[in-house]
Amino acid sequence: MTTMRQQLPFRLSLLALALALAGCAVGPAYERPEPLAAGAALPGTYKEAEGWVPAAPADALERGPWWTLFEDPELDRLAKQVEAANQNVAVAVANYAQARALVAQQRASLFPVVTLGAGADRAGGGERSADNAYRLQIGASWEPDVFGRLKNAVTGAEASAQATAADLANAVLAAQGELAINYFSLRQTDAQREMLASTIEGYERVLQITSNRFEAGIAARSDVLQAQTQLANARSEALGLQNQRAQLEHAIAVLVGQTPSSFSLPPAPWHVSVPDVPVGVPSTLLQRRPDIAAAERDVAAANADIGIARSAYFPNFGLSASYGNNTSRVGDLFSASAAAWSFGLSAAQTIFNAGATRASVEGAEARHQATVARYRQVALDAFATVENGLSATRVLEQQQQLRAEAAEAAGLVEEQILNRYKAGQVSYTEVVQAQVTALNARRSLVQVQADRQTAAVSLIQALGGGWQEDRLADAAQ
Repeated sequence: MTTMRQQLPFRLSLLALALALAGCAVGPAYERPEPLAAGAALPGTYKEAEGWVPAAPADALERGPWWTLFEDPELDRLAKQVEAANQNVAVAVANYAQARALVAQQRASLFPVVTLGAGADRAGGGERSADNAYRLQIGASWEPDVFGRLKNAVTGAEASAQATAADLANAVLAAQGELAINYFSLRQTDAQREMLASTIEGYERVLQITSNRFEAGIAARSDVLQAQTQLANARSEALGLQNQRAQLEHAIAVLVGQTPSSFSLPPAPWHVSVPDVPVGVPSTLLQRRPDIAAAERDVAAANADIGIARSAYFPNFGLSASYGNNTSRVGDLFSASAAAWSFGLSAAQTIFNAGATRASVEGAEARHQATVARYRQVALDAFATVENGLSATRVLEQQQQLRAEAAEAAGLVEEQILNRYKAGQVSYTEVVQAQVTALNARRSLVQVQADRQTAAVSLIQALGGGWQEDRLADAAQ
């Protein structure tokens, strides 16, 4: 016991030295990179947003589910199922849980490891009586984070977890956006089928009129054949729309985590609502878009990897201690007079590895440069996507007005030509041309209405949807 007291100051001095050295981190301090390369200034506004005056409140996308802006109860019901049942989202959730577990694992390396061991042996042979041996020992080991290697590992794991949280938000946003686009495409198909059904009824009436005129010797048989051809083509197109609708319905089923055979979405009136999307300024895009946030967090993780690589230039220290007893009787296991203890300090330093450490540092620095470039590219792509969405939104709104005027005019021409045909003033070829023109005009109107809704969804996705930055804060907890 006296010897132990004499050596205690020495051991405490070693421990104090290790603690004093701890925190001598060699990694570079992290600085968030500029989203654009040197010489490129972040714009104060979007080029295509000139004259943009959204009617929706500026915080509409931040506080509520973005799809509710389309005012479609069926879409609301389906979108809520995506986050709970979509399997791509489930994969992202599991990846996030794995990343958080890795953070906890890295944090645990900062603390000592305590072990407890026990054993019992009985040995003998020949004329020698059997001997018993009992062991009980408690030990501890700790690696002081002298040069910040472990701390950098924790920092990198936290940044990776935050990037994974952003990936999760991006997966949810992508799945919900795909659902909305497929849903609007399905409703567009329903509208086209309804329009085509009405057109087929008109073609059937025209065929009957043409047949009657042929039987009366007023019209040629070619008029009847043309009417029959036009009716058959329209019926064939109706079957094609039926197949297109089935495929969209199957796609929606998969997005909400159901089998296509068990999922059905009955036809319903199409609520053609196109919300005004609050755009904000370009700088807010850097915080709102999950893919940009994930790319920036990858930069932070790569920066921590540089510190880990640099720490290999310096020695690793270790502290260990144990206290226990070896005895032939169980009753002596807890006897202080028979106890043995140990305390040690170790250090290891790589002297020569043919430049492997330097290569590791250079590789980490190169990876950091690559993540910075990737972050800037993601930001550039995001700005371009928003500009494209703004341009498409403006142009499609103007196109819808023109398509509506064209559809109305084509309908009037179709009606007039048909009346003139009944009066024997024009040939049936002109009737066919007028009917085709009117049908195409109506289809174009329906298409541009769907395109406007799709463009609105794409713009919302480009702006980050309903994603909130506090999800990243949760990852660091």
